[in-house]
This record gives sequence, C-alpha cells and structure tokens, in this order.
Amino acid sequence: MIEKMIIGNKEFHIGRKPYVMGILNVTPDSFSDGGNYTDMDRALFHVQTMIEEGADIIDVGGESTRPGHVPVSVQEEIERTCFVIEAIKERFSVPVSLDTYKYEVAKTGLAAGADMINDIWGLKWDDRMAALIAEHDVPCCLMHNRKVTEYADYLPDVIADLKESISIAEAAGIRPERIMTDPGIGFAKDTNQNLLLMNHLELLTKLGYPVLLGTSRKSMIGNVLNLPVSEREEGTIATSVLGLMKGCSFFRVHNVKANVRALKMTAAMLLGKL
Repeated sequence: MIEKMIIGNKEFHIGRKPYVMGILNVTPDSFSDGGNYTDMDRALFHVQTMIEEGADIIDVGGESTRPGHVPVSVQEEIERTCFVIEAIKERFSVPVSLDTYKYEVAKTGLAAGADMINDIWGLKWDDRMAALIAEHDVPCCLMHNRKVTEYADYLPDVIADLKESISIAEAAGIRPERIMTDPGIGFAKDTNQNLLLMNHLELLTKLGYPVLLGTSRKSMIGNVLNLPVSEREEGTIATSVLGLMKGCSFFRVHNVKANVRALKMTAAMLLGKL
C-alpha cells in the first residue's frame, strides 16, 4: 500500500486525512461550470478562492468530457490550459494537475509547470503518455474508462481494466508511488453500474494505490435525486462521505468548501478524534 505521495512541493499522507482537488474547467462547454473561468482573471480568482476554502490540488481541464462533448484540437486545448497553469504556478504554491489524455497537451502542460497528469483514459489513449510521465517523474491518475461499454462481469472487468492501466504505467517506468487510480464514475457506465461501483470502492483501494473519487454534480446524482446540475451539492457530499468511508484519499470537486467540511467531519468520526 502506498503511504505517501509527493505532488509538486507537497507531501500527501495516504490514509491520514482526505485531500480535496478543486476543479478549474477553462472550457466553454463543461456540464457544470462551462464558460465561467475562460477569462484569466476570473480563473485565478477562482483558484485563490478554492485554496482559501481548503483545496489541496487544482485540476485544470481544457476539454469537456461530459457525455456528447465535442473534442477540441490539441492546439486549442494547449492554449486553454498552459497559460493558466503558468499563471497559477507564478502566483500560488498549490500543486497543479492537468486533466488530459493527449500526449502533446501533457508535454506542453508539464513544461508549463503542471505537477501531475490526470488521464481519463488510464494511459490507453496514446501509447506515448506513459513514457512521458515516467520521463518527467510526475504523479498520474489512472481513471477507469473503456470505449465498449458491454461488460462480461462488471466489477471484475473494471478492476481488470485498471490493472491493465497500472501495468502500462509500471512497464514504462512510472514508480508505484507516482500512481493513483480513479473508478471513472460516469464514464462507460450507466447509473446502476455507477451506484454499484460506489458501493464497492474498496475493490480499488485493495489494489494498493491511492484512489481519487470524481463524482461532483454528475448525472448519477441527478438521476437518483431527479435534480439539475445546479442542485446536486448534497448528493455530491454524500458520495464524498461514502468514498472516504470506503478508503478513497482524494476527492475531485467543484464546491471545495462544502466537501472539505463534510470530509473533515467524516474523518474525525472515523478516527474517533480531531
């Protein structure tokens, strides 16, 4: 079991406390906050707010991955993300994660100062990605995803898919303490499959790597509660709390303040002390 990760200039002690990754979507079409932070000043103000609210990492994304999204060109994604990464690193000491599965975007983002790569395809989209991450010796998040959504045996298949991603990482020379996994809630799964996986997140923690949970405002919550994106905060908090109880270490969210408070309270109860 990995007990410590170093991301940027910060140590993360796995299992001792939960860590929150604040989402910064510099996109015009993300499902929850598209268009809100495409202006540099607004983006940086939002980063400052998230840090003040307790964000441990900022995750910068330049392409929406919502269902039905329109992919953007590599150059456009670079232009959306890299100037923002540079500006964040100039002004703040917070670690910065780059949410991309594209080699060229990752390469440019790392040169701009990104401390981590968050790959929604678990290194399977571009076979150059793993070597790039190994060369720069930065952490990566390997998310579960697949192009074909049919499963022979759902939960074992998810774990097998993640093990494939881990094998790709290790074969490329990415050190174990540089790897975290993500169940990929909302990706290649229907609502019932998402709910089942949420109830068995301990299957991921048993792989021995820290787990990042990204459920914030997703359609699973909307479908269960019959609520629009703007009213899914309580549902998101419920998923964060369950995730912590199941052993997840990192939580990728839009509303940093609410989730930090809920996770801190949950952690105190699980530990039986402050």
